Formats: sequence, C-alpha cells, structure tokens
Amino acid sequence: MGKIIAVTNQKGGVGKTTTAVNLAASLSRLKVKTLLIDMDPQANATSGVGLDRNKIEKSIYSVLVKQLPLAEAIVSTSWDGMEVIPSVADLTGAEIELLEIEDRNNILRKLLAKAKENYGCIIIDCPPSLNVLTINALSAADGVLMPIQCEYYALEGLTQLLKTVDLVRANINSHLGVAGILFTMADLRTNLTRQVMEEVRKYFPEFIFKTVIPRSVRLSEAPSFGKPILYYDEASIGAESYLQFAKEFMERNLGVQSFESLKVGDTTKTHNSPSPLFHRELSRGDYKIL
Repeated sequence: MGKIIAVTNQKGGVGKTTTAVNLAASLSRLKVKTLLIDMDPQANATSGVGLDRNKIEKSIYSVLVKQLPLAEAIVSTSWDGMEVIPSVADLTGAEIELLEIEDRNNILRKLLAKAKENYGCIIIDCPPSLNVLTINALSAADGVLMPIQCEYYALEGLTQLLKTVDLVRANINSHLGVAGILFTMADLRTNLTRQVMEEVRKYFPEFIFKTVIPRSVRLSEAPSFGKPILYYDEASIGAESYLQFAKEFMERNLGVQSFESLKVGDTTKTHNSPSPLFHRELSRGDYKIL
C-alpha cells in the first residue's frame, strides 16, 4: 500500500507545485507508480504536466463536489507510471459548496482509502492557504512535505505550518507525520541562503532533506512547455536535483534502502516496505516524522 503525501506551505511562491510535479515525475521514472492530485484552484500542476486546464471535463472538483467516482477523474500522462487528477478554476468555490456536506474535512480521505492500494505514492499539491481543500489533503495524508524558499521569512512560515500539522493531528488525522522539509530556490552564493538553511537545520535537524533544489532557469521554463524538468531538460541541474531528491524521499518515506534495483527499465519494486516512525519533542510541539 502506498503513502499519501501532501505538499504544502501556506506561503506562496516557495516551489510547492514545482516540487509536487517533479517529485511525481521522478518517482515514476524510478518505477514507483504515482498519482498526482492537483488540489489548487490555480491548476498549475495540471498545466505543468501538459493538460489544458480550460478543456478539463472531469477534475478533483467533480470528485469532491459532484461526487464523481475518483477513478473517472484520473488522467494518464505521457510518462509511464504517472497519473493525474487535474484541477479547474471552479475549485475556488468548493469551500462554500462543501459547507452543507457532513464530515466535509474527510471527503478525500475516504475516497483515497482504496485508491492508495494501486499506487506506490499519491502526491497532493495543496493550495497556498489553510482552507477546506488543504484540510482535506492533510486529513488524507500520511505525511506532509514542506518546500521552503531560502529567504528571510522561511523559519516563521515553517513554524506556523508545523503548528497547523499539530492541530490537524490532534483533531482530524492522528497518523499525520512530517515527510520532510525541502530547501528550494537556493542560491548558495549568497549569505542569506546559507544563513536561512543553517537556522532551519538548527531548529528542525531531523526533518531536513540533504538534497537542496537550486535556482534554475530551466526549472522555471519547464512548466510553460507542460513538462516536468526530467522531460524538458534531463541534463539540467534541476532535473539532477529532483531525481536525487526523489531517491532520498523514497529512502526516508517509502522504505527503499537501496536504489540499485530501481534503475530505469528495471521492474523490481521494493517501495512498499514499511517506514519506521520516529518521535521528537520540540519546543513548538510534538511532531512525528515518517
């Protein structure tokens, strides 16, 4: 049974959607069957995998609000092992439309209960705000992946996000853990980037991924071509970084300890091994890391 990972940060512009799309693509390249769910009304993950968001007829909105069966909203991509449930602008009104639905915060969790058996990983790209869509994603998720930009307000936003995770754990999803913190848009030539990374590592050392995603023109260009960076420019530093991150993510969250059996073209799958859970008391709360 696969893991469900919510990619979220209440602060926008931190590389959240870029991370969701490129992690999904990299995992599928490594032979982990992956479902990407676009829960953001901006639908950037949808267009980022080459789908025309103006021509989408069945979407996550159809599933949550119109009660369309989940399987009918799943769209295959051009890349083996990667499927998508797209988003549409109508999702903006979902919060109001879901007000009358009983147990509205757990709709997605119920829908994904069986679907997760068909995937090695389900990745949910959340909107950059704490609303019913984000709560649904956190309710359904096994873990939260937190991309943070290497800038001045990173630590403040991260602390708020971890408090949100703690609240969700206490009230909705007691099994929610922290899948990790990923540094994005890093320019290691600047003192600010190095200082932010040092500060975050000081407070949350066990949550930090070793892989750091650098600033990259090619990464910025890829969405306009409707492709993950691996399929836009495989030789770029952005593609190399996300592929390395996917391997580290798998080892930490999917139980893969060796990647020799996960070369391109190899059908061996070892990603269903259970991951141990670790606990740590922090001054900001008791957070669980997957």
